[in-house]
Amino acid sequence: MLARENTVIGFIGTGVMGKSMAGHLLRAGYPLCVYNRTKEKTEDLLQQGAEWADSAKEIAEKCNVIFTIVGYPKDVEEVYLGEQGIITNGKPNTYVIDMTTSTPTLAVKIHSEAKKKNIFAVDAPVSGGDIGAKEAQLSIMVGGDEEVFAELKPLFQHLGTNIVYQGKAGAGQHTKMCNQITIASNMIGVCEAIVYAEKAGLDPEKVLESITSGAAGSWSLSNLAPRMIEGNFEPGFYIKHFIKDMNIALQEAESMGMETPGLSLAKNMYVRLAENGEENSGTHALYKYWKK
Repeated sequence: MLARENTVIGFIGTGVMGKSMAGHLLRAGYPLCVYNRTKEKTEDLLQQGAEWADSAKEIAEKCNVIFTIVGYPKDVEEVYLGEQGIITNGKPNTYVIDMTTSTPTLAVKIHSEAKKKNIFAVDAPVSGGDIGAKEAQLSIMVGGDEEVFAELKPLFQHLGTNIVYQGKAGAGQHTKMCNQITIASNMIGVCEAIVYAEKAGLDPEKVLESITSGAAGSWSLSNLAPRMIEGNFEPGFYIKHFIKDMNIALQEAESMGMETPGLSLAKNMYVRLAENGEENSGTHALYKYWKK
C-alpha cells in the first residue's frame, strides 16, 4: 500500500513539461528529489524546496515513487535499465512511472524487469503539451497492473484531469500512438486553414471565432492556431520529439499490417521542417511549411 506519509517522490526529466509536473507534486506537499542532465533546468524547483540528485541511481536510492519524462526510447532504457538506472538500483516496493512517449515494446520490457525485483512499473504517457502541464490538465494514459494504477491515481490527479487505465503494460504507449496519429493529420488541417484564411484576405482571428466551436473544433485549433497567427513558435512540444513519436507509430502500424497515409504525409512534412532548422520549434511550426 502506498501511504502518503511515507511517499518520497523522485522526478527525472524537468524539461518543457516535466518541470511543471514536478512542481505540482512539490506544491501538493510531497518531498521531491529531482535529476536532470542539465541541472540549470531544475533551479526553480530547487528554490521551491526540491532536493537535487546527481544521478538516476541516487533517485532510486532515495525515493519510493519515481516519475520519468525524458526524450527518446534510448534515454528511457538508459534511465531504467542502465548501470545507473532506477530498476538496476531500485528498492523493492518502489513505484516507477514512465511518462515519456516511448515504444510499447520497451514499456513491456521495463514492466517485466521491474517485476523481477518486486518494483511496480507503469507506462503513463501524457497529452496536453506545455499548457496542460502548467495547468495540471493533462490526459494521462496508463498501462500496467490495474492495482498499481489504483495506488498511483491520487498522484496522477495532481497532474491531469483525464486519467484512464488502458490495460496491461504497453497499453498506455499504444494509446499515445493513437493520440499522435490523430494530431499529425489534424495539425496539417489546422495549418492549411490558417494559411487559407490569410491568403483569402480574412482576419484569421475572426475565422477562429467561427470555427473553433463548430465541427472543425480541436485542441490544436483552439490552443495552437492563435500561436501561429501571433508568430509564436516556442515549443509546447518539440518537432524533433514529434518526429520520434511518428516513427514509433509508423513502426507499430507496419508490424500490424496497417497503412497510415495521413501519418506518413505528416512525418515527411515535419522531417523537411527539421532539415530546415525547425527541430526545436513547437509542432505548430508546421505552419511555416506553407510560408517557406
